[in-house]
Amino acid sequence: MRILVTGGAGRLGRSVVAALAGAGHEVLSADRDAAPELPVEQVALDLTDRTAVDDVFTRFAPDGVIHLAAISVPFSAPEHVIYETNTRLAFTVFEAAVAAGVSLVLAASSPTVIGYGSPSGWLPASLPIDETHELAPWNAYSLSKQAIENAAAMFARAAGDGTRFGIFRPCFVISPEEWHGAQTQQGHTVLERLLHPELAAVSLFNYVDSRDAADFVLAWLAHAGAAPNGSVFFVGAADALAALPLAELVPRYLPGSSALAASLTGDLPAFSSEKAERLLGWRASRSWRNELPDASERGASNLVRTP
Repeated sequence: MRILVTGGAGRLGRSVVAALAGAGHEVLSADRDAAPELPVEQVALDLTDRTAVDDVFTRFAPDGVIHLAAISVPFSAPEHVIYETNTRLAFTVFEAAVAAGVSLVLAASSPTVIGYGSPSGWLPASLPIDETHELAPWNAYSLSKQAIENAAAMFARAAGDGTRFGIFRPCFVISPEEWHGAQTQQGHTVLERLLHPELAAVSLFNYVDSRDAADFVLAWLAHAGAAPNGSVFFVGAADALAALPLAELVPRYLPGSSALAASLTGDLPAFSSEKAERLLGWRASRSWRNELPDASERGASNLVRTP
């Protein structure tokens, strides 16, 4: 297929573009910045410029669109800028895709839509968390992601079978270079995230290797018809980014969660990707235990400090 990827030069985008190209798709990466290592055509594009977006759709005539472009870190810009930017980018891309007769549109949301980390207090309804969990965004970033999910659902209803939409909520994305010491999007390393559990506690220790998230994109493109139009998927690793069981760790940082977390024994994660496995045949294959050199050299049991 001919696939347009917005945000293709980003942390997740680079892996998605590489996976699509490796699978034989013709890929165009649209981003403000270029990534020299990408093996595909790249175009600088202001996604808020509807005329420019329409021109790209007309020239490239994609069969599918993977929409990743966004301000990707909460509080990294003024709140109104984050909300306005993320929602406008998505709406422009969705509208242009439908107008151009694109068959498949997949957009990135975020697990933050469920509301963890809220300063007013938050507890999950149940653990592990799946796509039925209620949404409770408390900042502009998470609210923009909820709005993107709603926009995709709206366009899915309006387009019917003409354009199939999907939403995926990738957990904390770790790119290949970050396993070897490059800083994550939060400004610290993966190893620091393991050594200092409080860094990952707010997100309930969720994560996903960007290559596994890219494999999800391939699975969705191949099996999008197996799920209702506009379906939402959590996309996370099969384990938690923690060296101790979450049954022990989560209650340390989330008061009142002991009973909820009791079932998260061993290396079980707090977020379930069962829906993606059941409907699309996707399951993450990479773990920090195999990807992080320090884990294999030092042993996972030595990675977590005791508070």
